[in-house]
Amino acid sequence: MPIVNRVADLHPEITAWRRDLHAHPELLYDVHRTAASVAEKLKAFGCDEVVPGLGRTGVVGVIRGRKQGSGKTIGLRADMDALPITELNDLPYKSTNPGKMHACGHDGHTAMLLGAARYLAETRNFDGTAVVIFQPAEEGGAGAKAMLDDGMLQRFAIDEFYGMHNYPGMPVGQFGINTGAIMAATDTLQIDVEGLGGHAARPHLTVDAVLTAAQIINNIQSIVSRNVDPQHAAVVSICMVEAGNADNVLPETVRMRGTARTLDPTVQDMVEKNLNRIVENTAAALGAKAKLTYTRNYPVLVNHDRETAFAADVAKSIAGADRVDTAHPPMMGGEDFSFMLQKRPGAFIWVGNGDSAGLHHPRYNFNDDAIPLGTSYWVKLVETALPA
Repeated sequence: MPIVNRVADLHPEITAWRRDLHAHPELLYDVHRTAASVAEKLKAFGCDEVVPGLGRTGVVGVIRGRKQGSGKTIGLRADMDALPITELNDLPYKSTNPGKMHACGHDGHTAMLLGAARYLAETRNFDGTAVVIFQPAEEGGAGAKAMLDDGMLQRFAIDEFYGMHNYPGMPVGQFGINTGAIMAATDTLQIDVEGLGGHAARPHLTVDAVLTAAQIINNIQSIVSRNVDPQHAAVVSICMVEAGNADNVLPETVRMRGTARTLDPTVQDMVEKNLNRIVENTAAALGAKAKLTYTRNYPVLVNHDRETAFAADVAKSIAGADRVDTAHPPMMGGEDFSFMLQKRPGAFIWVGNGDSAGLHHPRYNFNDDAIPLGTSYWVKLVETALPA
């Protein structure tokens, strides 16, 4: 079962949809143009139901197979939102919205699932129901959780969820997947340091909050190097430091922001505990005060064993067994598809995007050559899971 012939025929049209989305990126829940376009297409395809406004701006399409004997419903999810990045590509379909771009490939994800929806609505060669889910606010807004909180699971009685994401650096035509943790929990850090401000020429009369912050940044790196088992994974990064407003004044306060990434709840607990210890004690050793605010955001994305094996087999039927890596290493990025897999079994798979710039890079671009593979994967997943 290679690329589905009908999908190959649709490739130019799906590519046009993708490039239109790329030219008109929208952020978080403010995806009104994108959602309207998706809903309009799903209605034109003849979906049995098209439900907009789920989870604020999400769109769900329901496609019933020719038979309904199985009573089973499969949920396929794509994300719609872009990133607050200024695009540096010189493309005919370059972003027309200043400061916004599809730097993560959600334009490709949405277009591929639209292509699958069109094919499935045309053929309906399956026994059960396919639910196509177009989600807002994956990039930090927890749109998946919003759709779940809005009753998606109960309303559409979804039995399994499947997700897909492009992977720069993986050749087009290849897939990657693994059981268990495949993407990290994404926790945020805020560290507020309070010292005693004063003249930069008289530091002995101050408690230097900047020096304290610098020591905290250095010391918390010992968590990964000295507290985490080397066979486990964790990342602690300080990404923003806000301090001062003059070059001759030692500020009273410093605020730092960053992230912690883990693949195991036990490691996650340990990282939070040690961050608190190091932040408070480092500040105290220098005569300052510091407070850590640790916020748990997206949980670990955990693939389920049976569904992962099934998804891998479907990918092999499209790309060939030698082009599907079933032991793909986890990525320390996060994904709110994790909320869906906490509610129902399922699997998340990577599809190769070729030699492109990395995700979230201003020169990233989704590779349109991946469209037939991703769209065929969705089609064959439904037809294989729900044989007519």
